[in-house]
Amino acid sequence: MAVIVALGAFLMTLAGGWTAQRVTDRRHLVLGLAGGLMLGVVGLDLLPEAMHAAGREVFGVPLALLLFVTGFLVAHVVERLLAVRQHAHGAADLDDAEHGGRVPEVGLTAAAAMVGHSLADGVALGAAFQVGGGMGVAVALAVITHDFADGFNTYTLTRLYGNDRRKALMMLFADAVAPVVGAASTLLFTLPEEPLGAYLGFFGGALLYLAAAEILPEAHHKHPALSTLMCTVGGVAGIWLVVGLAD
Repeated sequence: MAVIVALGAFLMTLAGGWTAQRVTDRRHLVLGLAGGLMLGVVGLDLLPEAMHAAGREVFGVPLALLLFVTGFLVAHVVERLLAVRQHAHGAADLDDAEHGGRVPEVGLTAAAAMVGHSLADGVALGAAFQVGGGMGVAVALAVITHDFADGFNTYTLTRLYGNDRRKALMMLFADAVAPVVGAASTLLFTLPEEPLGAYLGFFGGALLYLAAAEILPEAHHKHPALSTLMCTVGGVAGIWLVVGLAD
């Protein structure tokens, strides 16, 4: 049953990516919405789930929050190192990289992290159906609906950092297949709750960095319009609605 439901997540992910590429003439609105969706997913979905799953503390700090901050810092360090490396190879001026230049590897890395998150979604879906039908339905609703945002963000992130359309579509397809693979894997084993929570905390920190430091500033850089701001707020509100309906 979990694998069948995951096929719905597959279609929703592709629908999100299709939507992202169809509105390229309103790029600032796309980025504003993507930033809002990512902020909502991190603050209202990933972090609470990570706190619940990985509840133990390390030196007085919940493990999920510690890894959340670690993920944010790692994303920042990786982006800066790649920017410096790009400059060293003569691909771009470092000053440009620090003021809006995009490093394609960062986009691919972020998209790969989205794929990993979708894989974890599939595992969570399969585990929920192992617990019981009611739990499975609740998780299925959350996974299928927010996978639209995953597909939207995966395509947008890949393209934002200068990767071509073929690579963006490749990452989108990988993100769509991931929940199906994750759900199917639970037929063979069950992932312990604490490592899953730790991963979600780390991934949430990296995703928040990309939303706050890259996507939202880019969205408002050339189009500081109220419509862009409303798209961001609408993205957060949409994820809140999804989380509320899932509960």
